[in-house]
Formats: sequence, C-alpha cells, structure tokens
Amino acid sequence: MKPTNLTKCPKYETLKKIKAAEFHPKVKDIVSAFPVEVKRALGKAIFDLQKGAKLRMPLSKPMASVGAGVEELRIKDASGAYRVFYLARFADSILVFHAFQKKTEKTPSAEIRTGQKRLKEMISEKS
Repeated sequence: MKPTNLTKCPKYETLKKIKAAEFHPKVKDIVSAFPVEVKRALGKAIFDLQKGAKLRMPLSKPMASVGAGVEELRIKDASGAYRVFYLARFADSILVFHAFQKKTEKTPSAEIRTGQKRLKEMISEKS
C-alpha cells in the first residue's frame, strides 16, 4: 500500500497512540454544570492522560480508598474545588467515573462509595 500524506504526518503518529476516554454517563451531566474554566482545565488534564502523561500533585492524587490505581483530578477556581475520579491503568482507555464539587476538607465517604460503585459498573462493562 502506497503511503499517504496522512501516514507521514507526525501528528497522525501521535493520534494513533492516544487512549480513549470513557466516561460514566452520569459524569458528563455533572461536569457539564461545572464552570467553564474548570471544564477547560479538566479537558486539558484528561487529554494529557490520553497521550500517556503521568499527572502528579497538585493536579492529580492517588485515591486508594476508591480502588487500586484510582486517582483524582483536583481543580480549584474562585467558585470552589472540583474533583474527578479516573483510572488510567488500561492500555487502551482512561475510565472517568465520578465527578463532584468538593465542599469539605476530607473527601466525603458518600463520594468515595459512589466512585467505587461507578468504577465497578464500568469495569464490568469493559470485561
């Protein structure tokens, strides 16, 4: 097969390596209510994850209480603190399964339980 201009393009090679971002259906509804700047920051962070970046504090923090390999994106703006739980250990995808506005210093146990439940749902769908 004769190579096309597309297959020679460096951007094409990068795009071939990008993981899919799979969102729990409820996450999309929750994130759509976040402020524009928060959504923009989350989008950039998720795209970096899709390209294979390993995010670190203060942007991302491990959340072993939710599950093995789970991390949370941490975004702050004038209106408050926002969190998104994700799992990036799969070779082909990033699972984004819970999002909420944080109102207390410690992550509420109800948010952790919701995250655990949604993660379990998404993993069972993937199997």
